[in-house]
Amino acid sequence: MATTREIHLSARPSGLPGPEHFTTVDVDLPPLGDDEVLVRNTVLSVDPYMRGRMNDVKSYTPPFALDAPLEGGAVGVVEESTSDRLQVGDTVLHMAGWREHSVLPARQVRKLDVSQVPASAYLGVLGMPGLTAYVGLTRVAQLKEGDTVFVSGAAGAVGSVAGQIARRLGAARVIGSAGSPEKVSWLVDELGFDAAFDYHDGPVAKQLAPHGPVDVYFDNVGGEHLEGAIFHMADFGRIALCGAIAGYNAEAPEPGPRNLMMVVAKRLTLRGFIVSDHQEAASDFYRDAGAWLAAGELVHRETFVEGLDSMIDGFRGLYSGDNVGKMLVRL
Repeated sequence: MATTREIHLSARPSGLPGPEHFTTVDVDLPPLGDDEVLVRNTVLSVDPYMRGRMNDVKSYTPPFALDAPLEGGAVGVVEESTSDRLQVGDTVLHMAGWREHSVLPARQVRKLDVSQVPASAYLGVLGMPGLTAYVGLTRVAQLKEGDTVFVSGAAGAVGSVAGQIARRLGAARVIGSAGSPEKVSWLVDELGFDAAFDYHDGPVAKQLAPHGPVDVYFDNVGGEHLEGAIFHMADFGRIALCGAIAGYNAEAPEPGPRNLMMVVAKRLTLRGFIVSDHQEAASDFYRDAGAWLAAGELVHRETFVEGLDSMIDGFRGLYSGDNVGKMLVRL
C-alpha cells in the first residue's frame, strides 16, 4: 500500500496561525473503490477564507476538524482510475488540497482543459477567485457602464481580476489600493487601473479623496478601507462586501466603521456575498473570462512557494502581503 503526506490542523489558532497549529502526517492511501480516482496533486491553493474555517464557530461553511486533513482547491494528475469518465493522465481540479495525493469519488473531480492555460489558472483567474470577482461586480454591485470603481486588496487574487473585469464591463475609472510600490505599479502599468495607492502611505480616506466620488466599492479588506470608501461613495453607491482580511487574525472583534450614518445619508447599498451562492453565474464567467484571457485582455500573476513543507509559509504570507496575484504551493 502506498503512502502520502497531508497536513492536519492540530490546534485552533488565536491570531495569526503558526507552525505549532499544524502537523504533517504520513498516511496510507486506500485502494480505489468503484468510480474513484487517485490524484497526484501538483499545485495547491491557499486562500484567506481558510483562516475562518480554523475557528470553531458557526459560519457559512463548517470549520476544519482537528486532527484531520485541511481542505482547499488543488489541481493534479490522475494516476489511477476506476471511472469511465476520467482516465490516467487527465488533469483535474478538486477540493482535497493540503496533501500530496487524494483518493476521491469521480463526481468530486472536474477534468480540465490545459491546452491553452496552465492547470494553476483554474485556482486563480479561471477559478474561485476569478468567479468571486465576476459575481461581486455583476450580481452584487450591479456595475453599470460609466461607473467609478474602487477595489481594495487590488493586487491579490480576487482584487486584481475585479479591477480588470470592471474595465471590461465599461467602468469609466478603476482605482485600487495595494500594499507596496511594486504592487501599485503593477496595477497601473500592467492591469490598466487608472490610479492606485499604497495604503501604508497614509489614511485610506485621504488617499482616495482625489479619485471620488465612487459608484462601486469592491471590498476585500474591511476596516479602515471600508470606512474610507464610505466617505467617498457617490449617492446611491453600491458596496460589494467580499472579505475583510484586515481583521481575520484579530484576537478580539474590531470596531466597525465610525461613519455608518453616511450609509443612510447617501442611500448606499452594502451587500455581503459568498461566491458559492451564485453558481448560476459560472457559465457566464467562463465564457467571458475565457475570451478575455485568450485575447490578452485579462492579465494574471501567480506567486509560488515550493513543496508541501512550505504550505504554512505560503498561507501565512497572505497576511503579510507576500503574494502578487494568486498565492500557490507547487508540489
